Amino acid sequence: MRRTSLLCAVGLSLWSTVVTGGQVAAPGALSEALRAHVQDERFGTVTSIRGLPLGVRDGLQKVFGSQSLDIAEPGAEFQVTDAVVRPNLPIRRLVVAGCSIDHCLVYYERGGSAHTWQVVLFHWTPAATRFEWGGSAPGGLATIDDVRDAVLAGTANGPARF
Repeated sequence: MRRTSLLCAVGLSLWSTVVTGGQVAAPGALSEALRAHVQDERFGTVTSIRGLPLGVRDGLQKVFGSQSLDIAEPGAEFQVTDAVVRPNLPIRRLVVAGCSIDHCLVYYERGGSAHTWQVVLFHWTPAATRFEWGGSAPGGLATIDDVRDAVLAGTANGPARF
């Protein structure tokens, strides 16, 4: 009796996976609901770290796993390589960010032994902020619309190590 029940449970599980397979987002991809929401968002450009809401700055610090917000302003010097010439420089640099009424999208460079570009998406309100998604992104994105387009097209994909 147990064996029959177990086989039925496994069969039902496999069947439901096959039926819903087209509806499940790929690992690291935005869910369909979040994708649709982000696609319709109007992100206003944020030109500095101080321009980001406090909750987003706190969220970035948590994502970075650091005691301070270790990120330089756009265009400022940062540790591009792992050859530490000036140890007081941050290892990350903001490239561009944008916020809508309930989301912030942040695109930044990370120096070190492997120079990479990362993007993170936060859901934020004045009351609370939460990390929604993040991943690796192509370099050279110049505007927040370029970043959003890369996220929606899947050329920025997650999850990534931050």
